[in-house]
Amino acid sequence: MSPWTWLLVAGTLEVGWAIGLTYTDGWTRLWPSLATLALLAASMYCLAAAARTLPIGTAYAVWTGIGAAGTAILGMVLLGEPRTAWRLTSLVLILLGVAGLKLAR
Repeated sequence: MSPWTWLLVAGTLEVGWAIGLTYTDGWTRLWPSLATLALLAASMYCLAAAARTLPIGTAYAVWTGIGAAGTAILGMVLLGEPRTAWRLTSLVLILLGVAGLKLAR
């Protein structure tokens, strides 16, 4: 798998564990907590695989960008978080930053 594919998977898994935190209820619910920890471990593994080839600064920034943007989007869609112009503009800026890092390799 290419390092960018590893990174895309890692970012997607980061969104999963970040959203999963909501369902753990402060780590008091067993199955959501175990699923969240498994997603976290898998995300870190994929990030490490991508960082074998990509510069760590680029890999980490793209990973957190995908995670932040994806979590914010799912927060709006699944959890009813606000959809203001500032939030949407900020998400676009995050995604532009991620794309810029990909292009700047």
